[in-house]
Amino acid sequence: MQKLLLGIDRISTFVGHFFAWLIVALTFMISWEVFSRYVFNNPHPWAFDVMIMMYGTLIMMAGAYTLAASGHVRGDVLYGFFKPRTQATFDLLLYLLFFIPGVFALAWAGYNFAADAWAINEHSNVTADGPPIYPFKTAIPLAGAFLLLQGVAEMIRCVLCIRDGAWPSRVQDVEEVDVDKLKAMVQVKDEEIAALDKYVVAQGKAGAADDRGASK
Repeated sequence: MQKLLLGIDRISTFVGHFFAWLIVALTFMISWEVFSRYVFNNPHPWAFDVMIMMYGTLIMMAGAYTLAASGHVRGDVLYGFFKPRTQATFDLLLYLLFFIPGVFALAWAGYNFAADAWAINEHSNVTADGPPIYPFKTAIPLAGAFLLLQGVAEMIRCVLCIRDGAWPSRVQDVEEVDVDKLKAMVQVKDEEIAALDKYVVAQGKAGAADDRGASK
């Protein structure tokens, strides 16, 4: 079972990494459009539509990857104090009541949108010669399918956590800030950080006392 869960994590991670390259393409496209518009005086009417579709595809296709990395927004005010079994129970209920129905509706509606767009060869009507929309709409059911797959994996994790009392492992990916590696790089110990915190607090108190004395 753990191999299955990690395999689903790897699929979601691969999809997220693959579509993340769209941000590079989008950056070059925006730069070129600005250059073409203001230097060559040759704007492209379709560019804005394409930029929106590229960014939308990036956001949608990164959903399963973000879920696999436990990166979605969560209210941790109380959740973080719960025991793993309690956390898993809440998560499982929320997945069953909200996540699965919502994402299933997204995938189903997206499939119908994409099918209609392909049937009529739909193009954007914002400009006279707008770009095709059907590739972009195809990303909607695909994103929903990957989200459903990852959601099932997360529900299985909840069940295992309720049974075992501990969260199963998941595929590790890069973190925005890896505190432990940062400490190792600069060779700073926890004791030194604690001492520095105390020093800063003490300096702050001393500065506040000086300000009160000067005001008197």
